[in-house]
Amino acid sequence: MKIQIEKSVKPDAALQVKPRRKLITPKSAPYLFIGPAFLLTLVFTVYPIISSFILSFQEVRGVEKTFVGFANYTRLFHDPIFYKALINTAQILIIQVPIMLFTALLIAVGLHSSMVKAKSFFRISYFMPSITALVAASIVFMILLDERYGLVNYALSFLGLKSIPWLTSPVWAKISVILVMTWRWTGYNMVIFLAGLQNIPGELYEAASMDGAGKIRQFFMITIPQLKPVFIFTVVMSTIGTLQLFDEPFILTNGGPNSATMTITLYLYNVGFKYFEFGYASAIAYVLVIITAIISLIQMKLVGDFKE
Repeated sequence: MKIQIEKSVKPDAALQVKPRRKLITPKSAPYLFIGPAFLLTLVFTVYPIISSFILSFQEVRGVEKTFVGFANYTRLFHDPIFYKALINTAQILIIQVPIMLFTALLIAVGLHSSMVKAKSFFRISYFMPSITALVAASIVFMILLDERYGLVNYALSFLGLKSIPWLTSPVWAKISVILVMTWRWTGYNMVIFLAGLQNIPGELYEAASMDGAGKIRQFFMITIPQLKPVFIFTVVMSTIGTLQLFDEPFILTNGGPNSATMTITLYLYNVGFKYFEFGYASAIAYVLVIITAIISLIQMKLVGDFKE
């Protein structure tokens, strides 16, 4: 009887199969989808940030790394070239960003007007420079602004004007960089302003017209206040972009003449990839991050608060 019971139980036990655990469930699916992006962010963003921060306290000689504490930061604050690059960047920022944003606002207001025809053509035309290859555009400007054979000086000679040393004079070289930056990024900011203008309710202008307000008064009393968040965004982003200015001075003047167009990021590049002082370059990078954060916070307080 015992043997028969055991035989009858064993087949029933063999039929009982444990359910398999599913790898993808409603709870695990989100983590599986964001997992690759999260790992890539850790490897290519978080790790380089932490590694470069540690590197800023080290001195690199070949493959050897020596901890030097705050020596790189102390050297930075006694470096005259760094101060020169900081002043150059500040000058370009103070001059170029207001001119660019003011021009972008005027173009956006003009294209938003109902009197302008072929709006799509003009929008694409103004926006095209921002998606043009920067190296190619800089090379074209370098040819146009050549002191001897450039097309700009050739046109000035027809007007009886003297040739301008666009890329060989410290002052004109800085102006050339500002011109190229303004040409490239005005259309980009114009699109942002245009999007902001399209979100302003038309009823505000109708009510103002009924109250006797003219176009100029409507512009300053309705358009400018309604574009406050757009102004904050464009000012902050343009400031960050200018503080990271590298391509234009690198291609046009290579930081010259006499370091007149040497910017912080160009100096960082020279220190890191020409002189291979990676620890000092990392210190410059983190000082630049702090400067950018401070200036951005100040601008947001001056222009206005996001909550308003």
